[in-house]
Amino acid sequence: MFSYKIEHDYGLAPNPFGGYCTLAVCKGKIRGNKSLKIGDWIIGTGSRALEKISSNKHLDHLIFAMQVEEIISFNQYWSDPRFQYKKPVINGSLVQLYGDNLYHKDSNGKWIQKNSAHSLISGGVNREHLTRDTKSEKVLISQTFYYFGDGNIAIPEKFSNVCCKGRDFKSTAISQELEHEFISWLTANFGIGIYGDPINWIEHSKTINS
Repeated sequence: MFSYKIEHDYGLAPNPFGGYCTLAVCKGKIRGNKSLKIGDWIIGTGSRALEKISSNKHLDHLIFAMQVEEIISFNQYWSDPRFQYKKPVINGSLVQLYGDNLYHKDSNGKWIQKNSAHSLISGGVNREHLTRDTKSEKVLISQTFYYFGDGNIAIPEKFSNVCCKGRDFKSTAISQELEHEFISWLTANFGIGIYGDPINWIEHSKTINS
């Protein structure tokens, strides 16, 4: 299990839409981790940053959990017919705006960054995001996922040690026994799917209403 705190939840990382939960940008240290394998779980929990956005309690709350079922490259992701809908559309719906299928290499091996939420406002390439996102070329894919977003749930106290308290992620410090008990609790109490909107979407509502 890989556990980390989510600082921003726009439906971009992870992207839970269209029947697949994908992790394709950010979290390069998890996506590229040598220990990561098919069948592993990735969970994201709340943070102080999210609490500032919505004024709700998010610490030690579960934002999402996904079981890694496929690991493919950016170029495979870009060309896969299943994931064309995850290519961002800047003037589209919020789901389209925050599409995460935005990187591929041209015939010369140069990275192409599609105009997206990770580009500059002008539409130009955001080198900072490009450098960070492409530290790992792996895209993680799951159909066994639980995305709670603004409907996030409190993690029972007995499972509190699955929550990451640091800046990166937590993995080896989570015992297999605790991991199995946590996943058993999750799968017994919730069905696969989406339970809420991304927390940061409230920013768009504030803009519309201002």
